[in-house]
Amino acid sequence: MKVDTTSYVVLDSGVLGLVTNPSAAPEPDACKTWLKRLLLGGVMVAVPEIADYEVRRELIRADKLRGLRTLDVLRSQLIYIPITSAMMLKAAEIWAQLRKQGQPTASPGSLDGDVILAAQTLIAAEANALDPVVATDNVGHLGRMITAAEWRNIQA
Repeated sequence: MKVDTTSYVVLDSGVLGLVTNPSAAPEPDACKTWLKRLLLGGVMVAVPEIADYEVRRELIRADKLRGLRTLDVLRSQLIYIPITSAMMLKAAEIWAQLRKQGQPTASPGSLDGDVILAAQTLIAAEANALDPVVATDNVGHLGRMITAAEWRNIQA
């Protein structure tokens, strides 16, 4: 299934990790090419702070300086969505709602980055009257909260 979009794509941490991966492996290369196509097609692409945090901590741990530089460039060139109090309040609501429905996305003691990413996306999109899709490799969890699609299936 292909998802056509002409407005707003938000990168999940898995996708952001692929784009910042300094290796020349097929999947990271394909993801980097995909991102370039979106941008050339006029699609607004956003990096939520929670995804930046999840990718950044691993790049720092693994001493991947090229990946960190790429992440810094993306953070400055793409739309950056900082975490706000309103987003964390929304994340708490979503988390509780999913738990009440018996559909948790992480273990009970987990911070649950997917819920924070969903809240960031929803509030940023609402503030800017946009219809976002989250580019991910985990549609199952995110798709319960927001519109999400496998990154390979999103086109400009």
